[in-house]
Amino acid sequence: MTQTSENVTWLTQEAYNQLKAELEYLSGPARTEIAAKIAAAREEGDLRENGGYHAAKEEQGKQELRVRQLTQLLENAKVGEAPAADGAVAPGMIVTIAFDGDEDDTLSFLLASREYASSDIETYSPQSPLGTGVNGKKVGEDAEYELPNGKTAMVRVLKAEPYQG
Repeated sequence: MTQTSENVTWLTQEAYNQLKAELEYLSGPARTEIAAKIAAAREEGDLRENGGYHAAKEEQGKQELRVRQLTQLLENAKVGEAPAADGAVAPGMIVTIAFDGDEDDTLSFLLASREYASSDIETYSPQSPLGTGVNGKKVGEDAEYELPNGKTAMVRVLKAEPYQG
């Protein structure tokens, strides 16, 4: 779970350890593996028509980008606890909202950094329009946020519970 404030990202100890392990793998064994793939593809000859070489170089570029992202995230990370279940929306919480106050038209999502997006539950960043709108609101309060078309939408916060992930 994360909570972003300015350039600080709050992480649980478990999340920090998971990201740190990913960074160590990408910086060590994964770099060695991709270098070996590139060397093997280079041995095949003409690099202009060598699909394996170009695929390996592209994979290397993506891997290095992820290393930079993780390094920056972990440099600015603070390890802390999950938010309290006090009825107020905060990053690291599962939030249930009703669109236009209609209790039949609801959405539940995790308010957190995209680093924690999973197939289990939809994730919205605290910096997204919806995330910004609901962040800090209490259960029962209405929140307004801007839609991509420039119009505003109204939602009511029905539940806000710490993510147990």
